[in-house]
Amino acid sequence: MQRSAVRPSPLFFLILAVTAVGGILAAVQAPFPVVDFGGETLPISLDHQLLGTLGIVLLVIGGWAASLTLHEFGHAVVAYRGGDHEVAAKGYLTMDIRRYTDPVLSLVLPLLILAIGGIPLPGGAVWINHWALRNRSVASWVSLAGPLTNLALGAALTAVVVLVPMPYGLAVGLSYLAMLQIIAFVLNILPVPGLDGYGALEPYLSPQARELGAKARPWAPLVLFALIIAVPTVRELFFDLSFLVFGAVGGDEQAAAVGQTAFMFWR
Repeated sequence: MQRSAVRPSPLFFLILAVTAVGGILAAVQAPFPVVDFGGETLPISLDHQLLGTLGIVLLVIGGWAASLTLHEFGHAVVAYRGGDHEVAAKGYLTMDIRRYTDPVLSLVLPLLILAIGGIPLPGGAVWINHWALRNRSVASWVSLAGPLTNLALGAALTAVVVLVPMPYGLAVGLSYLAMLQIIAFVLNILPVPGLDGYGALEPYLSPQARELGAKARPWAPLVLFALIIAVPTVRELFFDLSFLVFGAVGGDEQAAAVGQTAFMFWR
């Protein structure tokens, strides 16, 4: 792949900067009412609590926006290597989040649902010319590239928390962000029309099955999301699987839960 084909957007670096600012605030300001220090319980000022909470919010929102960008970039870069050079002309290799999203439906809405405690919905899309791809294997890997990016990010964030000494506020914020990556991986890898897991299988299906999948693609993810949200058994199975994968990569479920509590400060 030509080096000039990948041109990271200044907006992507801005998102990383917001994420870094959030991480710094979470590290130096405690988002919790009390801390244990030397066996004593010490009060923390309201200003420190507010700044620490703001840090975790910025860390998670900025980190999620960055991961959304990298997820879609993963699809695009594999497609480019696999023969679809149109993705470069469409700007998908610039890591500009605006190229992958509808500002409201693909970014604001998923963030709002995430903020109220919902699942991290897929928030972007790249349009691939599958006829230009060299073979079925390439087409399958194009679909897998996105969720595997989330899995790699989740594992990397978890490794950082485990291996690098850091303040507790930063650790719980990164743990929650890592858990979101794993949940996104599990969600996207499901073999449901409209999701990446189905996209990886689709090249190997019969024409009749692909036709049926195309008809189900617009509504099947909505049915899945409704089931996860509304049916306790489905929700428990989904999150049990997500937590199983999170634990397998070394994640601390308790630390992630504390990070989620700090992120949803109004609850």
